[in-house]
Amino acid sequence: MSQRELAERAPVGLKIRNGTKVYPGTVALDAVDFDLRMGAVNVLVGENGAGKSTMMKVIAGVERLTSGEILMKDEPVDFHSTDDATKRGIGIVHQELNLFPDLSVSDNIFMGRECRRFGIDIDRAEQREQTRVLMQRLEHDIDPDTMVSELRVGQQQIVEIAKSLAQDARILILDEPTSALSAAEVEILFRVIDELRRDGVGIVYISHRLEELIRIGDYITVLRDGKITGAQSMQGVDVSWIVRNMIGDASKSYAKAEPHALGSPVLHLEDVVLLRAGGGFAVDNVSLTVRAGEILGIYGLMGAGRSELLECIIGRHSHARGRIEIDGNRIDGRSISARIRRGIALIPEDRKTDGLIQIASIRENMTLSSLRDFTRGFHMDLKAERGRVADFVRRMTIKIASPENPVASLSGGNQQKVVIAKALMTEPKVLLMDEPSRGIDIGAKAEVFRVMRELAKEGLAIVFVTSDLEEVLSLSDRILVMADGRVTGEFDRGDANETAVIRASAPASAERHLTHSEEKTA
Repeated sequence: MSQRELAERAPVGLKIRNGTKVYPGTVALDAVDFDLRMGAVNVLVGENGAGKSTMMKVIAGVERLTSGEILMKDEPVDFHSTDDATKRGIGIVHQELNLFPDLSVSDNIFMGRECRRFGIDIDRAEQREQTRVLMQRLEHDIDPDTMVSELRVGQQQIVEIAKSLAQDARILILDEPTSALSAAEVEILFRVIDELRRDGVGIVYISHRLEELIRIGDYITVLRDGKITGAQSMQGVDVSWIVRNMIGDASKSYAKAEPHALGSPVLHLEDVVLLRAGGGFAVDNVSLTVRAGEILGIYGLMGAGRSELLECIIGRHSHARGRIEIDGNRIDGRSISARIRRGIALIPEDRKTDGLIQIASIRENMTLSSLRDFTRGFHMDLKAERGRVADFVRRMTIKIASPENPVASLSGGNQQKVVIAKALMTEPKVLLMDEPSRGIDIGAKAEVFRVMRELAKEGLAIVFVTSDLEEVLSLSDRILVMADGRVTGEFDRGDANETAVIRASAPASAERHLTHSEEKTA
């Protein structure tokens, strides 16, 4: 295709020229030139800390360039705030959700641009109706009056997307939009993206799921260490090309460990039950056993009860019923801190809300669950604390300038490593990991999986929840599948395959839909 044909088919709606963004001690963007094409999906990829989110924050008015310029219709523009970008038709769905948990879904969607009656009071009925229309478009039955705090992370992601759609953005930035979505929800999102593309919207799509990028993208830009290392149409692009431009290697696979014998049972659950606030079971009589050195993968769609099961084990739900044992000793009814002392640690799905204190330092976050190890009478042994933190920074290969910097200054992948280090500092017997690779690039993911393998070889029992089929099939010694709060399938590593796992994960209400999809694919 000639340059003229390319310009006619997907004209450039926004340019960055010689864009540089400098933070104290870090060059996040280094003289980048970027073209955002309209009526197309512009995929952006790079390892954590490569500069992807920084570049999108510059376009969305969250950050300003240190030097360089942004052009729209070949005219320089200067965004002093997100309002300036919004007025130019730019919307963004951040990787870290930006919602008010104590407000309703409709209030969040229309925050700052409320529907008004005669310019006086808020027309909540109109907001609810428009919210229902948006939810129908996104094929979700979420009540407009539901408090955001009552929604799971995946549903909150849908609300974030609905908020941008409601603004009728002409340029829409999606930063890891599928990180908390099930496979069915991803398909819905892709249908919405196709619709927006036909309407001439310019979409920037950031994801670490490389197969998604190849499937959905029209143009690709690769960033490494703040520089653009590759930019072209998606024609002829494959995973190897992307990885080469990201990290300089042709491939980067999951870490493999030497086979090792499993030990005796460490964690045992018997008939664990958790009732939902609105009725029904979030966890419905689940029983399982995990042995020392075993990696148990739990797969299921959103709402299957996977996260709730881990929360029952760590003691978050005091009203949960059933028997939980560690090394044959019952621990039901104990507080979260007591269960941590008994050898259970949890890496939560939402690191921003449940895993970290954003304004605290990296050091303070890492030792938060193990402070008693550094307490000497009424004082803390800060030297011992700093030494332990330094050890885990090396062990987890966390990229930091100083452990005293706020944890919010780190990229998403490095923040996740801090959460994992915090859990490991408690020296657990059982490590619970809820979507441990969410928002992590392929390099960081490989490192996390390597650590998981090494920990299992050392005798740690690991239970991890994931919505990624490749992960659960590659990492697990054994796989449990959940649907509607129940265990609907169990597979040894050698017996598991994609078809069997997907079929077991379909809730009863979705079986017909799954069969129809399989027939359509066939």
